[in-house]
Amino acid sequence: IAWLLVEPLIKDRDPGHIAHARDVMRAMALFPGVVDRYLRSRLWWRRALAVRTCGVLQITNRTAPIVAALDDANPDVRGAALDALTDLRDPASLQAVVVRMHDASLHRGRRLAALASFGHLAETFVLDLAEVNPEHRVNYARALALCGSERSRPVLCEWTADARADVRAAALEALAHVGLDDHSATLAVRALDSPDALVRSMAARALRGWEGPGEAASHLARHLDDTWVVAVQAARSLQQMPRTGLMELQTLATRSDLAGLLARQMLWEASAQY
Repeated sequence: IAWLLVEPLIKDRDPGHIAHARDVMRAMALFPGVVDRYLRSRLWWRRALAVRTCGVLQITNRTAPIVAALDDANPDVRGAALDALTDLRDPASLQAVVVRMHDASLHRGRRLAALASFGHLAETFVLDLAEVNPEHRVNYARALALCGSERSRPVLCEWTADARADVRAAALEALAHVGLDDHSATLAVRALDSPDALVRSMAARALRGWEGPGEAASHLARHLDDTWVVAVQAARSLQQMPRTGLMELQTLATRSDLAGLLARQMLWEASAQY
């Protein structure tokens, strides 16, 4: 019965339907009695159902057992716990979500979804943890790509000089999310000359739409004949520069190589949009 009530709400998040389902479960004595028993059940599918129920029905006074379920022996229960925390967005669980960000026993996509559900509220915890755990900096940079704001920009700028290429790439990807200023744009332009293709690709992505100081468009134009992942990001970024980027694409469109092909594709897409 509980599953019949909860399962439709996983896709239909109508607040009225959720409140009605919660009332029905209380009237049938399914909550809190049955839910609490299922949370302690020896059967993993009952634990998973109870955890998911708490999340979907927004039962915030069961946050503690949901957080505890992140350590459950069964991966489906752990996944259900992450889904429930994503649904609840309870500030009491924020620290646990951030701390588990690099826990490989938890599904990566669900970890990131849980973190993203808190928005900028998670940013402070991520920055604090990054300061004391620099070995996990790549994970924190990826987290800031979801929850970061302008406040994170100075830290991300520092990370673009990290000795590890994956950290530099993740920092540039996060800068694409938080937005550039003159200093960070200069760093992104400089990163276009990195020997690592992923770093160059994320640098090109970070510069998308930037038409401030630094002549980003001319630097990006030189990378349309780079490796594919870099060339595509560079072309997309030029496409989002209405003044300087489109001019560079028009110049490149006369070429018969990869750069010309990408330039013509970007110009065709741009004309279709307008």
